[in-house]
Amino acid sequence: MKILILFSLFALYVFTDSVNVENSAGQFFSSGHTNNWAVLVCTSRFWFNYRHVANTLSVYRSVKRLGIPDSHIVLMLADDMACNHRNPKPATVFSHKNMELNVYGDDVEVDYRGYEVTVENFLRVLTGRLPPSTPRSKRLLSDDRSNILIYLTGHGGNGFLKFQDSEEISNVELADAFEQMWQKRRYNELLFIIDTCQGASMYERFYSPNIMALASSQVGEDSLSHQPDLAIGVHLMDRYTFYLLEFLEDIHPSSKTNMNDLFKVCPRSQCVSTPGHRTDLFLRNPGSVLITDFFGSVRKVEITTEVLNLTHPIQQAEESAVNGESHREVYSYVDQLPVSEIIHQKPKQKDWHPPDGFILGLWTLILLVFFKTYGVKHLKHIF
Repeated sequence: MKILILFSLFALYVFTDSVNVENSAGQFFSSGHTNNWAVLVCTSRFWFNYRHVANTLSVYRSVKRLGIPDSHIVLMLADDMACNHRNPKPATVFSHKNMELNVYGDDVEVDYRGYEVTVENFLRVLTGRLPPSTPRSKRLLSDDRSNILIYLTGHGGNGFLKFQDSEEISNVELADAFEQMWQKRRYNELLFIIDTCQGASMYERFYSPNIMALASSQVGEDSLSHQPDLAIGVHLMDRYTFYLLEFLEDIHPSSKTNMNDLFKVCPRSQCVSTPGHRTDLFLRNPGSVLITDFFGSVRKVEITTEVLNLTHPIQQAEESAVNGESHREVYSYVDQLPVSEIIHQKPKQKDWHPPDGFILGLWTLILLVFFKTYGVKHLKHIF
């Protein structure tokens, strides 16, 4: 009897485990995407827009930590706050006033910088209509199995987002660009996030399938700043992105957190504005969409029925004979620049040199003293 009970418990355990495996496998392949891309855009210039650069770099840091490589990230920053002469801590951009998290990091790769961040370049990146000379790092090389995260931050209004305080992109232009991407099979699923005033107006005109959109504020509302810093003199981040970064810090590559959890980020009690989202164009249930489907990277195994011949012998590298003996050239890496030592070394003491005009001033003083003491009649003793 005991053996029968143990056998029944074992069979129940095996059945439950197999069901869990099937569910995990079904969720693993449910999205249908094989690669991830991210387009992160800060559209604002000038020092007082420090927070917009910090917003973008915070999302950039999070997607890199979750596995999306720089080769699959298009980063567009309209200004370089890290090297701004007003920055009391050069080569750093902080997202919190405790100055502990430097979101600029040591390996940031900015693809479009300064005046390269324009409406035209942004739309060309999305639609793939770039000149042939454009390097690979500035291209969005996605396909119909790509999940794309698009993040925008800057100053906006009802139906538009400003670029560089000189031009703007409308919600109609953005919607048409996404439709071109869908027609050209440039994405599988797309997550659009915007942190700006009246951000919900930017996704009202979307009509392409498989798009999920989030905004930091509704139409008629302002998206407010956060974390004022007296030393820098500006706010460090916007409220919505600050709490989004706080949420993403708890996400890891194998996390099961879904999009419904993301919708709860920064409620009105924290944001002051009312965040919004739109899911009617998205085919899947947001509750079954993992956060890592867009903020992380996938490396899935595809099953094939084709026969691959792996029996060919590996070709050995040719060896050159020197003095009758086999000799293989030894290669080594070139010595790299010791960046860390250069950064942390103390400044060298400069040799003292007299200031400009010091010698001339000294001779003038000598001549004045001489004239006052001896007069002009004694000049012949000098010359």
